[in-house]
Amino acid sequence: MQQGDTGRFTIGVFQDAATAEAGVGALRQKGFPPEALSLIAKEGPQAAGLFQQALGTPAPTLLLTGLGAVMAAGPLVDALERGGASLAQVDLARALKHVGFQIHDGQIFQKLVERGGILVAVRTESRAADVLSTLHACGGGNAAIGAWTGRLTL
Repeated sequence: MQQGDTGRFTIGVFQDAATAEAGVGALRQKGFPPEALSLIAKEGPQAAGLFQQALGTPAPTLLLTGLGAVMAAGPLVDALERGGASLAQVDLARALKHVGFQIHDGQIFQKLVERGGILVAVRTESRAADVLSTLHACGGGNAAIGAWTGRLTL
C-alpha cells in the first residue's frame, strides 16, 4: 500500500454539454477557478466548446482503455497519471482508485461517460461538501467525494 496524496476530488457526471456548462458556471460563481476544474468527455463539437469555455484551452484528446478517444484535461487527469495509472493502459474506473474512489464509483463514472455524459471534477478538500451540493443542484449525477487527507490507496 502507498500513501495517496494525488489530490482530493469531488466528481459528478452531467448528461450533456448544456447541463455541464450550467454546473461549471455555478461552480465558477462560487469561486472555483478554472485550474481546479477537470473535464472528461467523449469527443464532439459541443464538448470541445465546453472545454474551451470552462478551462480556457482546447481539449486535448486521449485514448482511454474502455472508452476510446476522449477529451480530458485538468488536475484530475494529471493526478491519475502521476498516481501510476496510465490512462492508456488502465480503464477510468480502476484509475480513479488512485485518487480515493471505490471501484464501483469509478465503474459508474466510466459507464456514464461512455454513454455521452461529461465528467466534471473539482480539486478541493476544504469545500468538498459545497462542490457536492452544487453538482447535485445542477444535475450532476452520481456526484461523490473521493479521498480525504491521509486515506490509503492500493
